[in-house]
Amino acid sequence: MKVTIFGSGYVGLVTGTCLAEVGNDVLCVDVDRQKVERLQKGEIPIYEPGLEDLFQRLSANGRLTFTNDPAEGVAHGLLQFIAVGTPPDEDGSADLQHVLDVARQIGRHMDQFRIVVNKSTVPAGTADKVREAIRAALRERAVDMPFEVVSNPEFLKEGAAVEDFMRPDRIVLGVDPPSRALETLRRLYAPFNRDHECLVVMDVRSAELTKYAANAMLASRISVMNELANLAERLGADIEQIRVGIGADPRIGYQFIYAGCGYGGSCFPKDVNALVRAAQASGYQPELLLAVEAVNQRQKQVLFDKIHKHFGGDLRGRCFALWGLAFKPKTDDMREAPSRVLMEALWAAGASVQAYDPAAMPEARRLYGDRSDLRFCERPAQALQGADALVIVTEWSVFRSPDFEVIKAKLRNPVIFDGRNLYDPVALQEMGFAYYPIGRKAGAAG
Repeated sequence: MKVTIFGSGYVGLVTGTCLAEVGNDVLCVDVDRQKVERLQKGEIPIYEPGLEDLFQRLSANGRLTFTNDPAEGVAHGLLQFIAVGTPPDEDGSADLQHVLDVARQIGRHMDQFRIVVNKSTVPAGTADKVREAIRAALRERAVDMPFEVVSNPEFLKEGAAVEDFMRPDRIVLGVDPPSRALETLRRLYAPFNRDHECLVVMDVRSAELTKYAANAMLASRISVMNELANLAERLGADIEQIRVGIGADPRIGYQFIYAGCGYGGSCFPKDVNALVRAAQASGYQPELLLAVEAVNQRQKQVLFDKIHKHFGGDLRGRCFALWGLAFKPKTDDMREAPSRVLMEALWAAGASVQAYDPAAMPEARRLYGDRSDLRFCERPAQALQGADALVIVTEWSVFRSPDFEVIKAKLRNPVIFDGRNLYDPVALQEMGFAYYPIGRKAGAAG
């Protein structure tokens, strides 16, 4: 099939690459000329495991191509995917200007039936706005042409996006009857639907809300565990033991119940806030969703509070080794990352940071530039040299089993603040460390 994808960011590029991998002819349209030039040269602008090899091969053989010309994109494919960003507006609601800009472009250039597939994360009711934008553009041309707008939200996890697309746990299709698009989309997704039936068909508004509902549910689980972790600390309990105890209940399970220093990224914070604003706009006050985000914002302060308390409030002139900058492993994404909250709090208190991350240091350089209180290190051990303490913010696998003797030798003080509960508190204390995890018994060196 010939497929057009508007937007070559994270969602658009993964979607386009994976659809091309199973034999489709995919053209990606983007307004950013520099990005398109890079893509045409075979340069991938995002970090995602497994994506680069696929991208290089598919762009080389011509099944994955790129353009700045929306008319070329509209002419190319029966299927017109919208995969542009929906950043938060000033009030936290989803900004739909890029989605609607694409809709207008489709209306200006289409000359036959088109299926418009909204892949972007959008509030319920967006399909109606997309339809009207296309109709308005058609009216300006004084033409009447059939088209269909459907919802097909993405459920891609950063760090596992290729696997998620190629072997999905569900493919949500939102269509309103009567639908000419459904069978076409069934054929498009047939290569990804062989193990078991993954297609979940529903009405458009329900599909649009499903994406927000999924992220709100997952974010809620994290915030509940962080709330329980803070309580466990105060009551002398261990959140890791509690996690095992409650996770054994199949109604709860073990996924997304790890306590830590808060969630970040491009989805959870944005989507929870957007859902809150959508609820309020409809006249409903979503108390639980408001609490989910409030708990998360507070949780991002927990590491700094522990550091501040340990050092008696005197952080001026101190240096901290930071392991992890990305909001999660296997990505370079630092949007809403707990590391940013921590670093900025440390700088405000007069401290400096020596940071290491396997993927996110170029992004950190882009965000913060050159500054005297931030040093990027080529290896984890390098970040330790002369630091007053080690702080773990991202649970990269390379941090899970370090040489603790090396850590102790390089640090000025044998102190570890662990925002991801990677280590055994008893073992660390026996080795002579002051160890401060999340929701577990902290202790001085044994």
